[in-house]
Amino acid sequence: MTSFKYAAKKPTGQTVEGTIQADDKGAAVAELRRQSMTVLKLEAAADGKSGGGKLNFNISFGSKSPSVKPDDLVLFTRQLATMVGAGLALLESIDVLGSQAESPGLKQTCEKLSAELRAGSDLSTAMETCPKAFSPLYVSMVRAGEASGQMDVILERLADYQEASQSLKREIKAAMTYPVISLVLVVGITAFLMLGVVPTFKQVFEGLGSELPALTKFTLGSSQWLKDNWFLVLGSGVGSWLAFGIIKKTPKGALAWDHFTLRAPVFGPIARKIALARFARTFATLIRSGVPIMATLDIVGETSGNLVVTNAVNAAKDSVRNGQLLSDPLAASKVFPPMVTRMIAIGERTGALEQLLEKIAEFYDAQVKAAIKSLTSLIEPLLISFMGVIVGGVVLSVFLPILDVVGKLSSSS
Repeated sequence: MTSFKYAAKKPTGQTVEGTIQADDKGAAVAELRRQSMTVLKLEAAADGKSGGGKLNFNISFGSKSPSVKPDDLVLFTRQLATMVGAGLALLESIDVLGSQAESPGLKQTCEKLSAELRAGSDLSTAMETCPKAFSPLYVSMVRAGEASGQMDVILERLADYQEASQSLKREIKAAMTYPVISLVLVVGITAFLMLGVVPTFKQVFEGLGSELPALTKFTLGSSQWLKDNWFLVLGSGVGSWLAFGIIKKTPKGALAWDHFTLRAPVFGPIARKIALARFARTFATLIRSGVPIMATLDIVGETSGNLVVTNAVNAAKDSVRNGQLLSDPLAASKVFPPMVTRMIAIGERTGALEQLLEKIAEFYDAQVKAAIKSLTSLIEPLLISFMGVIVGGVVLSVFLPILDVVGKLSSSS
């Protein structure tokens, strides 16, 4: 028997540490699983006589973990569900998927899963050793499939969930690609005009010997300032971006930014709808798959993508732990709209929570797509107008003195 030190999470969400005796790491994980705990870290403690109290790290979830692209993971999940549903052994299915994988990350992941399965671990435990490839949501659903004996059904649901999430991400990226490219072009054209074109007319205007219009003076002054201080402008932009990234990584900075994204004009309502769609879809998928409610709330909070939503869900867990309805603390948080909390309340009372959550997810998915489409159609003319103002202003400032000289020559003749 070997002594193992572990860190695990109870069904209540509490993280505990302790020591367990087992023949090997697979047996230790299995024993902790039988106690309804999710293993976070497992270390084989060396014998005090020979190891001097040092720890021999047998397994540490989160180290040397290969990563898998989302599209590759969707295909892996769908193919694994098909193979398991057709009656193939789990180990054989993993080996087949690993042998045909084109992505190095997926191939390494399959090899690691295969090694863990051969060592006696079940699939969910093996997936916990690859946290970069399999999220807590993924592992929890696989564990629910193992407990219910419906692995193929759970994997199909998981693939559907992943495809829906990826579809929404692609919609957002596709909608924002054009505005971003247009904005870059506007900045590039403006810089070219102010730094490359306008300065060439300065000597011409000085040779005219006439009073320049105010617009021309402003344009020439701005061009000269940018030419003399371009390094300052560029440095300020890069410095501001780096400072923003550093601040955003701090707990207070991340929370402040997430508050701002939910309340920002124009983009705030879209960010809120995206967070609500992700919350409802994740919640519905986990509940439907048989994941315990406390574990579900843990995962939903972690995967919401917004700390404001995460804090609201975490605050609601205490009420649920005490036997209260989930809808009441969610409504009190003021983060969730009344429609969402009322539908959750109806679902809790009627036993149709997963169906109503799926309806919420579908509703907000449609709302996000419509909002992004409207925003894109609004941004396009705004960017074109902005570019027209910049280019037109520069051209007008250049031609005004010339037109003024031509007018004087015509009147004198």
